[in-house]
Amino acid sequence: MPAPVSGNNWDKIRQGLKDAQMLNSQRKYNLSMVKCRQTLEFMVQDLCSKASITTTNANQDLASLIDELYSNRWISKTTCEHYHKIRMLGNKAVHEGNENAYDANQACQLLSHEAVTFSKDYMNDSRQRPQQRSSQQRPAQQQRAAGGSGQSRPRSSASSRSRRRSQDGFPLSSTDLMRIAIVIIAVIVVIALVRLLRSGEPSTDETTPAVSTESLADEPTSAAEEDVPTTAAPETMAETTPAPVYKTTDYLNVRSEPSTSSRRLGVLDADTVVEYLGDYDATWAIIDYEGTQAYVSKQYLTQD
Repeated sequence: MPAPVSGNNWDKIRQGLKDAQMLNSQRKYNLSMVKCRQTLEFMVQDLCSKASITTTNANQDLASLIDELYSNRWISKTTCEHYHKIRMLGNKAVHEGNENAYDANQACQLLSHEAVTFSKDYMNDSRQRPQQRSSQQRPAQQQRAAGGSGQSRPRSSASSRSRRRSQDGFPLSSTDLMRIAIVIIAVIVVIALVRLLRSGEPSTDETTPAVSTESLADEPTSAAEEDVPTTAAPETMAETTPAPVYKTTDYLNVRSEPSTSSRRLGVLDADTVVEYLGDYDATWAIIDYEGTQAYVSKQYLTQD
């Protein structure tokens, strides 16, 4: 693995990600995966430099450095898995000439995600691991509890009185209690007035005359009304919209779950018509595969 480049690793990471995505859009899938692996090396170099891990040992390859970063808690388990996936796809592109579009797209997506994580968590040179920060915070807390070096900050008289009231068991002053009582009394008076006004309103049931249904039923129907034929409204045929047809645009893996790490049920050739059941999320679609519900990447589906 090359020696760390001081000062401009982040610029190389951003440029490497941009180049990998551009190669992927140009369908140069092999070069895109190679560029993803090279960019990963810059990220691992920078992290090893912060963690004081030696990268010049000939026996330490990229895989062992990633594992050492994870064992020292400089990267999470998810990041470690993503790093290894990018590394393996890059090795496959270099040694086997892999030109698979799905693999290239996966490598770019993982690298983009980890570049964002790298910029948020690892770009700060003063970053410390959680166990280091907690060990440094404990003496400071103990010092504050013991009164420090004897120099106390001035406190306002109001805060001192508030602390004394809290220690004596009276967190509220008499003025505060009086204000709360006034508010409660005002609410009770308003509720009583509203109920009194409602009780004085006349009931609508007593003033509304009842309509006799018997008088309406006894009235004779005129001959003109009897002779008018009733015509039923013509039924309109509901227009049915044909269901859209979905086809694959490239070789497409069929998964048992909406995840690239789930079990692969099969592979669909390009221009294969699939039975589209619906969207799972913005990335995965649900299809019927040999009578079983399965998941495929929406990126490689097109609608006729």
